Amino acid sequence: MRLRREQVIATALRLLDDVGLDALTMRRLGQELNVQAATLYWHIKNKEELLDAMAEAMLADCAAGLPEELSGMARAAGVAERLRRALLAHRDGARVFAGTYVAQDNTLRVSDTLVGALRDGGLSTRAAAWGCWSIVYYVIGFTLEEQALEVRPGTDPAKADAGRFREAVERGAYPHLAAALPHLVSTDHDARFRYGLQLILRGLEAEVEGEPRTWVGLPRDPAPPPKAS
Repeated sequence: MRLRREQVIATALRLLDDVGLDALTMRRLGQELNVQAATLYWHIKNKEELLDAMAEAMLADCAAGLPEELSGMARAAGVAERLRRALLAHRDGARVFAGTYVAQDNTLRVSDTLVGALRDGGLSTRAAAWGCWSIVYYVIGFTLEEQALEVRPGTDPAKADAGRFREAVERGAYPHLAAALPHLVSTDHDARFRYGLQLILRGLEAEVEGEPRTWVGLPRDPAPPPKAS
């Protein structure tokens, strides 16, 4: 049977789940497909293109079927939730997506839906565009950390050991970390994610009445001392 590009991408995603991003190579993918390198490179010319295609495939259903009766901000939250689930659906999914800059249909549709939801929520076009980036960056960053805490066969469990963090805080002079420790080591990722997302959305809602406000009262880094002549 003739090898198809869709088959290559589907196999790459399956291999990603099995071995993780670091072990996913073009050579290993060719072995999994039982094809020679020349056949594989006919469909995917290098790993960068492969990761772009994988990221695009992961977002296939993120923008479909959001209820129109929801408010714009609620639809924006729905897109963010779906994006997180899409990245979590594959091992190292956030790392794959974070390393790409895809301008293909699934990815563009997610961005278009998110910007449209924010505009429907009353934001200016600029606030909707920049708000879209803020939400996407938050989802990627949160999911990167969330997946980094997963303990899988062959990985060092100490890297995801909250006990080490707890012991370090309790041994040192970190009174604020100690007070917040139960919350800092909470494993309720869904609640933590939604808390941060709501902060972003409420901040964006504050822009509905006009252009972004000037931030006041934020400390500035002191100017560096003049260089000696």
